[in-house]
Amino acid sequence: MTTATSTPPPKVGVETFAQAVSNWQKSEGRHHLPWQNTRDPYRIWLSEIMLQQTQVGTVIDYYHRFLKRFPTLADLARASQADVLAYWAGLGYYARARNLHRCAQTVMEQWGGKFPETPEQIATLPGIGRSTAAAIAAFSFGGRAPILDGNVKRVFTRFFGVFGYTGTKAVETELWSIAQAILDHGPRDLDMISYTQGLMDLGATRCTRTKPDCTHCPLTTSCYANLNNAQKALPSARPRKLVPQRECHMLILLHNDNVLLEKRPQTGIWGGLWCLPQFNEFDALENACVNWGVKPSAQSKMATLQHTFTHFKLQITPWWLTVKRIPLAEPNNDYCWQPLNLLADTGLPAPVQKILHGVRQSLLSNNKA
Repeated sequence: MTTATSTPPPKVGVETFAQAVSNWQKSEGRHHLPWQNTRDPYRIWLSEIMLQQTQVGTVIDYYHRFLKRFPTLADLARASQADVLAYWAGLGYYARARNLHRCAQTVMEQWGGKFPETPEQIATLPGIGRSTAAAIAAFSFGGRAPILDGNVKRVFTRFFGVFGYTGTKAVETELWSIAQAILDHGPRDLDMISYTQGLMDLGATRCTRTKPDCTHCPLTTSCYANLNNAQKALPSARPRKLVPQRECHMLILLHNDNVLLEKRPQTGIWGGLWCLPQFNEFDALENACVNWGVKPSAQSKMATLQHTFTHFKLQITPWWLTVKRIPLAEPNNDYCWQPLNLLADTGLPAPVQKILHGVRQSLLSNNKA
């Protein structure tokens, strides 16, 4: 009498890799995300840009809110940059929002309002790189081109046993070669939507950074990392580097229920956003306060706040001062007095939002008292 055993999953090679991923995605992948089940390139492009360096759970609310305000590409192109940044505020990496706005205007002006269809054409648009262009082409038009985002790099390095930090040119070139070879050797009738989404889903739900779920992965029987117990070693870690720290002072200048805001330059961190006036040195802050007839003191100093960027950490010391009257001055587009109750509709960097939220809560508490 023989005992029935389950059939082990088949081995997966370069020729069968894409089909295995596609089949798995159709049965086990994600199908509930708001930008799925559409071929609208505007919605797909928006989701791809928002998802760059941002988690899905964070993006969903921003995605719905953004589309409610800018339901079409034409609506986005007609909007002001300040309006676009206001609806992006909190997502970070604000160059994405500025490029998103420029891209919409480019499509309207140079492509007659119709999103280009090939990965090569899409990659010429502002803010769209090779991998994002391929994803947009696949989801919108069924285009056949490889993608290589963070999730896909993790899947490839583990499955094919690629060592070396993926941020280096040599390793990235090798991974692009693998991505292209998979498509070159894969079936000609491959469903590019399910394959492309499947790569993303594998990285997000199975081949995760920590505690990968190899048991339920369709590639497990042929995966280098699984066969060699190298899941923790791959992808290779970024070489350790001391993260520099910078310091600055921010001025919270209140007049009645209005706060003074300064518009950031278009380039650099928080480009184009409204911000509290910022000073690298306390002396510069103190000199600016003289013009307003106020002087910072120990009582006006608030708790220091740390904000982490990709390449450095910023220590922010806010100073809260109040002026009884505003000196007469010529209109200046780089400064404005913004009512505290309208800050939710203003494009502000995340740490400034946090600081001013605390100020407003404190004022409300004092008023109630």
